[in-house]
Amino acid sequence: MAQFDVTLSDTLVPSLLQRPEGLRDLIAEVLNQVLQAQLTEHLGADRHERSEDRAGYRNGYRERTLYTRVGPLTLRVPQTRDGSFAPEIFERYRRNEQALVLALMEMVVNGVSTRKVARITEELCGTSFSKSTVSRLATGLDVRVRAFLDRKLEGGYPFVIVDALFTKVRGDGPVVSKALLIASGIRKDGHREVLGLAIGDAESASTWSDFFRSLKRRGVDGVDFVISDDHAGLVDAIAKNFSGATWQRCQVHVMRNLLGQAPARERAAVLEAAKLIFASADLAEARRRHGEFAERFAKTAPKAVACMDEAFDDTMAVMELPLSPDSPDDFSQPMHFRSDFAIIYT
Repeated sequence: MAQFDVTLSDTLVPSLLQRPEGLRDLIAEVLNQVLQAQLTEHLGADRHERSEDRAGYRNGYRERTLYTRVGPLTLRVPQTRDGSFAPEIFERYRRNEQALVLALMEMVVNGVSTRKVARITEELCGTSFSKSTVSRLATGLDVRVRAFLDRKLEGGYPFVIVDALFTKVRGDGPVVSKALLIASGIRKDGHREVLGLAIGDAESASTWSDFFRSLKRRGVDGVDFVISDDHAGLVDAIAKNFSGATWQRCQVHVMRNLLGQAPARERAAVLEAAKLIFASADLAEARRRHGEFAERFAKTAPKAVACMDEAFDDTMAVMELPLSPDSPDDFSQPMHFRSDFAIIYT
């Protein structure tokens, strides 16, 4: 890689740094000198230098603006008579610093409107991006997202975790609330990855079934456990599309349900007692702690007790998993199958 020497005079540096726009002007000065050095390297000769290696001649300058996080930089781009000089600073037709473009895209992904993005960039960078420009930049994400969502999935996924959240989606018409279906999986080597996402008009057995079929077409197989909340349509779709797999009701969702059913003064105690149940070493211990839970909160939080009674069996499916393949009965092992799996869905 070529190295370039940049020269700044003793009088230039103080004047640059004493003004609010000094950093921007300093960067512009450095880049302009880099452009000159690149042109000299490209031509094989400096200005007015006689050389047998000269590959062309200079032909003036053209100003070009580069939009960056420190503001717009006005650069004097040198030209050659044959138009062969292409500065490395610029990619073809690119006038924005890549980090700034990525920041614009991230704002759009996080739900910031194109109008607000345009206003933010004007305040931060001293230049305004129109709503159409922001939208055009954001469309560059579509290809990457589609490639990720359509990628081939290889290898078995013994554990699949699914959930949905509702988010605002802008289509051709007004902004509406839609279900975002999410699936992640744990491979046999323990690596966890997001398997796919899908937008549905509602969280129903039909939308979940379509989503599961798409995952299976892309290579999801060998599923032994599926973890989710107890949404009726979701549970039905799991049973139809992952026949033979064990359904594990998500303990985190159950704990949230318990908090919603418990009086405010008992919520902390209910939560701690529920955690003890789910952290039990075996099913017998879990049943004993469940009994203690019911007895303790029978009068002060009866709805929470009923909720735990209804959810207990479905949340204990994890007890089917062995501990460690080397020491199946040794609970002193710092990591084991069952605890690792609990971490996954909690």
